[in-house]
Amino acid sequence: MLYQRSSALFAEAQKYIPGGVNSPVRAFKAVGGDPIFVKKAKGAYLYDEDDNRLIDYIASWGPLILGHAHEPVINAVIEKAKQGTSFGMPTEIETQLAQLAVSMVPNIDKIRFVNSGTEACMSAVRLARGYTGKDKIIKFAGCYHGHSDSFLIQAGSGAVTFGSPNSPGVTQGTAKDTLLAQYNDLESVRALVEANKGEIATIIIEPIAGNMGCIVPSDEFIKGLRELCTHEGILLLFDEVMTGFRLGKGGAQEALGIDADIVCFGKVIGGGLPVGAFAAKAEIMAHLAPEGPVYQAGTLSGNPLAMAAGLAMLTELDKHPEVFESLAKKTAYLHEGLDAVLKDKGVPYQINRFGSMISVHFTEEPVVDFDSSAKGNNETFKKYFHGMLQNGVYLPPSAFESYFLNDALSYADIDETVEALKKVEL
Repeated sequence: MLYQRSSALFAEAQKYIPGGVNSPVRAFKAVGGDPIFVKKAKGAYLYDEDDNRLIDYIASWGPLILGHAHEPVINAVIEKAKQGTSFGMPTEIETQLAQLAVSMVPNIDKIRFVNSGTEACMSAVRLARGYTGKDKIIKFAGCYHGHSDSFLIQAGSGAVTFGSPNSPGVTQGTAKDTLLAQYNDLESVRALVEANKGEIATIIIEPIAGNMGCIVPSDEFIKGLRELCTHEGILLLFDEVMTGFRLGKGGAQEALGIDADIVCFGKVIGGGLPVGAFAAKAEIMAHLAPEGPVYQAGTLSGNPLAMAAGLAMLTELDKHPEVFESLAKKTAYLHEGLDAVLKDKGVPYQINRFGSMISVHFTEEPVVDFDSSAKGNNETFKKYFHGMLQNGVYLPPSAFESYFLNDALSYADIDETVEALKKVEL
């Protein structure tokens, strides 16, 4: 396949946009080459500016769980746009979406809408600090919660040291209140809690990780985390920006059988438009302005177009919960096909999967945390990514990202994907 127009558009974009993109992973830095510029999409397929058709395995990084340009969602946005695009005032549809979301998700009473997953996580941490009166948080290496300063932190030299900034522009003052633990390692969390007794407001985690590939928590780890938080008076914060309304109506809380104290949403809840949200029991949410002293605001929060898309999407999922089982079966089918081909190719690999999330790692060791994910052979991944792209399959352009399947994918599309892999030289 040729991507001449995409390359020309990328060259032009770099003149006016830093790196030519508005989100770094799009620039193909991890895999090399020029990014693909999309012209349109429908169902399971992307159509780029060179008129190539690509089978899509990112679904806009998760939101488009029913496929691109899903008719009920598109129609809802069009009809709402005819009435105006933004008011900066309350609208009925905000309450309608809130009511539906609360009815679908266990263990939440109230929800606040924002404009992105980053904003949701940032606001949820502020709420946790305001509710508990404590300053410190624990996050996990490899879990991404957006680009707020508190989250761009890497480990210090020891298991119980303060974090250090992972990006210029993040101050040491911010970093000192963020502690870093290892995913799937409960003892690393216990050590931090013991070393900072009574100072930790919240532990924030991707309950199913998606930013170091798809990584599933062990039962011992996730249940132990819940017990530890309850015992120590720490709020357990689930970042369900990826998993919310994707793993089931109730997201990861339902799938894992674990109740979080605060939950963040994004992606699916917006139906493809910019939406984030955070939710909790009424007692916690009562600390949020204007009821309480914890301030959070946004001119475009609850934007009617975004609310219309989200309401249409969640209504479809609420009425058709069989979608989640359908997606899980398709993902298992893809897993089986990739597994057979990679086994024949004789390269070291691991495949991780949960629900409609899946990732391939070119390593001999099981991938259970950021360190084991980082041991994957990136040169092999580059060959894999570009080989699949040349054969009409669009995968995440990074070895550290989960695939997100959409239900518009047919079994024939998955068979075509597996056949594409057979042609790739690794």
